[in-house]
Amino acid sequence: MKISSLSLLFLVSIIGTVLNGQADGLLPMAKPEAVGLDPKKLEAVDEKMEALIEENRLTGGTVVIARKGKVAHFETYGLRNREEELPIEKDTIFRIYSMTKAITSVAALMLWEEEKLNLDDPLSKFFLPLKKMKVWKDGKLVDTEREATVADLLRHTSGLTYGWMSTKPIREALRSAGVLDRNKKMVPMMNGMAEVPLQFQPGSDWVYGCSTDVLGGVVEVASGMPFDKFLEERIFKPLKMKDTGFYVPAENVDRFAANYNYRKGKLTMIDDPETSSYLENPAFKSGGGGLCSTATDYMRFLLMIENGGKFEGKKYLSKKSVKLMTTNQIPKGGGWVTFGEQVREGVGFGHGFSVRVKMSKWDPNGRVGEYGWGGAASTHYWISPKDNLIVLTLEQVMPYNFNTEWALKGLIYDALVD
Repeated sequence: MKISSLSLLFLVSIIGTVLNGQADGLLPMAKPEAVGLDPKKLEAVDEKMEALIEENRLTGGTVVIARKGKVAHFETYGLRNREEELPIEKDTIFRIYSMTKAITSVAALMLWEEEKLNLDDPLSKFFLPLKKMKVWKDGKLVDTEREATVADLLRHTSGLTYGWMSTKPIREALRSAGVLDRNKKMVPMMNGMAEVPLQFQPGSDWVYGCSTDVLGGVVEVASGMPFDKFLEERIFKPLKMKDTGFYVPAENVDRFAANYNYRKGKLTMIDDPETSSYLENPAFKSGGGGLCSTATDYMRFLLMIENGGKFEGKKYLSKKSVKLMTTNQIPKGGGWVTFGEQVREGVGFGHGFSVRVKMSKWDPNGRVGEYGWGGAASTHYWISPKDNLIVLTLEQVMPYNFNTEWALKGLIYDALVD
């Protein structure tokens, strides 16, 4: 009997789980049937992941499913480095890009609870030059009706965007200011944002962009600590997120996944883990997209959120803050989450997560109340409060696509038995 290389890798993963235990004991575990999941139906998740690899849509990935506060499915598939034939493992390190945003949002809300900042604070309170920001309208710069606030940064209603989503004048200003330049320090870069026009009047609409990067600067100023140190001391260490950071230390490079570009049916490596810029500690710590992490680390973070801000006896956030994160906060008339021509009808945004407000043709397998987000290399997570369900999928394929989320979502909901 012949065994395919993918089946062999899957078998190795299962054996590794038995021999090494589940994620070093850092995740609360349960059998699927103990938390209302059908183990037989979950086999379809494994089959779909192997099919995506066979179809050359990704080289490998991991899927973690938690229900009722316990992880019931944690499996790995395929390769983290196809050229070296290295498998995805449970401690593989991934670039999580915009999944960083939720962590930065938690940091800001911690400071709000400690009264070190207010959600209605104008940005000039932290970076005085930002008081003179203008709005690009009808081919010219106009004054803002009010300054963008901390709340605007959290919910992406500040008018700040990314170059690839903006008009030419804004794109050129972002490039000139060196926004998101890894070699610039946080505060000087934030002050340079004053020269970047806003896409609309603050609070009047929603646009994806560098709002959360500016929020990282707010955290640094309000806390009086370097942004990365604040995250380390207040979130990563207490949550035992030992492999999460803005770069990959030398001793962990052997666990770092390669990043691939998908184009016309072909996957091409675009970031070799042995020569990646992520091996160096950047001057600019991007609160919007700079972190690397593992499945175990990020699932511990999500378990804390889903549990109302508490985990393993420690309180990180109040239930009030978690509610702000996980319910739609876009002002009336601000529209749905939109990327160019793509309108995600029924999807709003809270203080850190997208939030499903109503059903539509967009993502028809989703459920009202779902919240979550993703990262540029097609990593993704969602939480369904009504189902006490958390799903985390990690891979490394750019540009971002919904292949894994949409392929798995219906299968996972179908596996719920209570």
